[in-house]
Amino acid sequence: MQRLLAAASAFFFGAVALLLLGFAGCSKSGGGAAAGAPRFAFVTNGPSEFWTLAAAGVAAAKAEVGCDTLVRMPASGAVDEQKRLLEDVMALGVQGIAVSPCDPDNLTPLLDQLAKQTLLITHDSDAPKSQRRCFVGIDNYDAGRLAGKLLAEACPNGGPVVLFLGNLDQDNAKRRRQGLLDELAGRARDPQRFDPAGSVLTVGKFEVRATYTDQFDRQKTKAQAQDALTRWPDLVAMVGMFAYQPPILLDVLRSAQKLGAVQIVAFDEDAQTLQGIVDGHVHATVVQDPYEYGRQSILLLDRLHKAADEPQRAAVLPPNGVLDVPVRALRKADVPGFQQDLAKKLGKK
Repeated sequence: MQRLLAAASAFFFGAVALLLLGFAGCSKSGGGAAAGAPRFAFVTNGPSEFWTLAAAGVAAAKAEVGCDTLVRMPASGAVDEQKRLLEDVMALGVQGIAVSPCDPDNLTPLLDQLAKQTLLITHDSDAPKSQRRCFVGIDNYDAGRLAGKLLAEACPNGGPVVLFLGNLDQDNAKRRRQGLLDELAGRARDPQRFDPAGSVLTVGKFEVRATYTDQFDRQKTKAQAQDALTRWPDLVAMVGMFAYQPPILLDVLRSAQKLGAVQIVAFDEDAQTLQGIVDGHVHATVVQDPYEYGRQSILLLDRLHKAADEPQRAAVLPPNGVLDVPVRALRKADVPGFQQDLAKKLGKK
């Protein structure tokens, strides 16, 4: 099992470089698309292996429909940087944009301007107040509730826990956290509810001592995890709700010799997270399908572009303007099949 994961991990990181090199060439040359083919941009909210898999989905959709694509990943995840990337892709000439807004409230005025000039959809994290035509992704509130179930499974007696998120400006972050809190508290479903993050919260058998936000700064995540262990030696679990966080939590707990004593519940399919599940140091992870985020976003933009008029475009859109991509939990027994599928999507023979 470890050999399989190690091989898949090595292939994964090699694929990162190859994919990004390919996308860089695409932005300059059109990537081999036919003359006159529509061009669509896929903009993420930051860099990570999660987005590399989404980029593979973009490439698959490009091959399916013969369009041209641009993939852009903000280096820092800062809202100003994402704004510049959106303005840049518009200047390059695109017929549609799929974006994961890093701060929807701040970005909505710009998104509304873009929606007047091109086809605009969101993916991964929504901007529901904007004029985007559709959201492609999971219901992050329900994903948070699933994480809550996994946390209760890992720590049936409850206890003090801490949560880690990139920020609380993104729609997906807010909804994941609230879904987890509502699940632990046994509350009815209400995605609009919001429990403040600045105080200790008692939810069912659990006490959420802190919600840490790191603005995608890995060193800050590490420092926050170390601080949590120092301040609260009685912690029973840590929940890393963004893809890059669980591997950092693993490293911090390993250094503190607390692997197993403090449970980890994770999000996404980082190779170290999967290895942690196999080794018994991560209870489980909630996985999305970033490959389909990329693929379905480009296919939807292509269908919208080919529609003759607005009534036809309305007919192309899914009900309620949400193209749902299912979420699932991965436990130890689920990892081998998932890892094999992951390698296949990245092009491993």
